[in-house]
Amino acid sequence: MAAQTHLFHPLHSLSLPLKTRCKSPDFKPKLKPSTFIISSKLRAAVVGGGPAGSSAAETLAAGGIETFLFERSPSTAKPCGGAIPLCMLDEFSIPPHLIDRKVTRMKIISPSNLAVDFGKTLKPHEFISMLRREVLDDFLRRRAESCGAALIKGLVTNVEVPLTSSSSYVIHYNKNNSQKSLAVDVVIGADGANSKVAKAIKAGDYTCAIAFQERIKLPEEKMEYYENLAEMYVGNDVSPDFYAWVFPKCDHVAVGTGTVCSKKDIKMFQHGIRARVRPKTHGGQVIKVEAHPIPEHPRPVRVRGRVALVGDAAGYVTKCSGEGIYFAAKSGRMCGEAIVKASEGGERMISEEDLKREYLKKWDEKYLTTFRFLDLLQRVFYGSNAAREALVELCGDEYVQRMTFESYLYKKLARGNGWDDIKMVMNTIGSLIRCDIVGRGIEMFDKRVLAQL
Repeated sequence: MAAQTHLFHPLHSLSLPLKTRCKSPDFKPKLKPSTFIISSKLRAAVVGGGPAGSSAAETLAAGGIETFLFERSPSTAKPCGGAIPLCMLDEFSIPPHLIDRKVTRMKIISPSNLAVDFGKTLKPHEFISMLRREVLDDFLRRRAESCGAALIKGLVTNVEVPLTSSSSYVIHYNKNNSQKSLAVDVVIGADGANSKVAKAIKAGDYTCAIAFQERIKLPEEKMEYYENLAEMYVGNDVSPDFYAWVFPKCDHVAVGTGTVCSKKDIKMFQHGIRARVRPKTHGGQVIKVEAHPIPEHPRPVRVRGRVALVGDAAGYVTKCSGEGIYFAAKSGRMCGEAIVKASEGGERMISEEDLKREYLKKWDEKYLTTFRFLDLLQRVFYGSNAAREALVELCGDEYVQRMTFESYLYKKLARGNGWDDIKMVMNTIGSLIRCDIVGRGIEMFDKRVLAQL
């Protein structure tokens, strides 16, 4: 058994002391008698200290697993719009002081600069939280540490996969220009689109978009315009297959765009969004420029052996909206809960079957349909400027807005009215026809959307 061997493993001299454990807010493991008892606590390595990795590490440590969280650069963060849904604040106990802006107004702007107010159905207590990733990530890492996870500030260079099912995984990493190693029983890969953990287990490749973003500090009078307003722009000038954004932060706005099919032209598309917003941002100062790959679909393999992928490493970013923070944190927590449950609080070894049953199957049952539906919407509405005009026209409908925001804010499929759903489908087809989108695209949309109702 792997955990029995690591009592004698020389690499265990690198173990770090664990702090006082805290209780996970959502998870209470139910321990059952096991026939596969191990002689020491299960050891887990979480590679990557973003929302996915920190949430996984917190859950593991709180559940009794000896946990090591690797983050190469805690002072930096992935380039990101930084929007999170309302339900995440309660579900992940995000304190209000981390929120830079509470967005209650959104505008979506078409290629012809038709602007639609997209937020008229929000209730008085509802808003979209805008945060800076460096602030959120630091908070989640610190909370994981308070639960007992040992934070290792180092760059993971390789994950050595054991030749037998009873041997340890070995994490090789660089810390302070010195090569070190650590033997563990379980590995969670939360290290982004270019995941070294995914490469180590031969998880396969996936298509990546490129996101480019500039943070622009605006004069006070212009910042007032974006006090509680976020903007989305669509058009071939800003992205051939996605959208561009202006999201407000504490004292600046994040202006960016993304693309899959024309990554080499990303700077041209950034110039496009800068041109579209120039009257509103003129006089602003660029204080930071960021770029990062964003996965477009789940990896072919997300669990292999005693290794699981979460967040961007697994490919959990939605099409159409590009949302990833909530799904990263949620997948990290679900994976951590799966390991705690399967190991009975760290008292028994787990297997690939455990991870697939307790993590992968539950994740797919909960979210796979959502990901597929948003993929469909992106292919229908982001393919041409005519389709984008239709999208913006539809967004003016209050029923569409209510269904969209209820689903986004609470991460539950909104319950609609049957007749209104049918009218929404008919209006969608009508908008597409008016915008010269005919033939197979409409037929595909009609059949698949009706199947979702």
